[in-house]
Amino acid sequence: MKAVWYEQQGPAQEVLQYGEMPTPVPARGEVRVRLRASAVNPADANRRAGRLHAMDYPRIIPNSDGAGVIDAVGEKVDPSRVGERVWLYFGPRGRPFGTSAEYICLDADLTSALPPHVTELQGACLGIPCMTAWCGLFDDTPINGRVVLVTGGAGAVGHYAVQLAKWAGAFVIATVSSETKAEHARRAGADVVIDYTHPTAPEQLRAAAPQGVHRVVDVDAVANCELVLDASVEGATWVSYAIGSQGIASLPMARLIRTNLRLRGLYLSGLPALVRSAAQRGVKRWLAETPLAVHAVDSSYALHETALAHLAVEAKTKMGTVVVRCDDAMPVH
Repeated sequence: MKAVWYEQQGPAQEVLQYGEMPTPVPARGEVRVRLRASAVNPADANRRAGRLHAMDYPRIIPNSDGAGVIDAVGEKVDPSRVGERVWLYFGPRGRPFGTSAEYICLDADLTSALPPHVTELQGACLGIPCMTAWCGLFDDTPINGRVVLVTGGAGAVGHYAVQLAKWAGAFVIATVSSETKAEHARRAGADVVIDYTHPTAPEQLRAAAPQGVHRVVDVDAVANCELVLDASVEGATWVSYAIGSQGIASLPMARLIRTNLRLRGLYLSGLPALVRSAAQRGVKRWLAETPLAVHAVDSSYALHETALAHLAVEAKTKMGTVVVRCDDAMPVH
């Protein structure tokens, strides 16, 4: 098969190689997916660059998410799954080979059926971003009729969080950093969009939610700390799934304690398998009930251009997901 890989960490154009590798064979409990599309998440670029991640294997195929068609199954997997269109996540988690290739073998449980109304390019966007958004929104505290704040509402996770929260009956406020991103968040269904770079952003947020915010799905707890604390009701849930350039900061613990605020970190791969399986089922239900859901493809690149796709993610100007086309016959859009 054709694939892209790296044997040392570093800049994308220096370490990513394109060539031929043996086509994998599914082991017990695995499926093989003929990949049509592969998504590049910020974590994929960080792993390749060596930011916060070690080189776990001598050779690594990057990218965690993707979509395609199951073309072979291993023992203990229902053979009727052959021919099923699927989206998948956690490609290189616990294994060296991700989705920047023509084929991937992985645990059958990490794949989910892709509805007919979702293309493979769109399906590749689901994966970790949509799963993270789901897990950040849904637990033992219902959000129906509540106010949900999504920081970074134009990002890959934030864009799904806005849509899922609206589907669940919440009033959704999104923060962004530009008017272009504001339009992107409005397309997802945000009721109110606030430019957090504006000096009156805290006042705008209080005006949008005068009784306060009940749940926050947050892209950077350090940068957004004051905004969240000022806006949250007593007992609010604050879920943060990423960090910005300032990874360490002092938290105003007295304010957190006195408002009974729950601050929870969310790292998808650290969640129990049962929680992730429940999230997959939830995303499946949402996809079935929301045929007009927005799966934002920022741009797409051919497989041999995977390095350019990684650079596009690292530029931090994308809106949506950068996708790699694993099949030469696949349309660009």
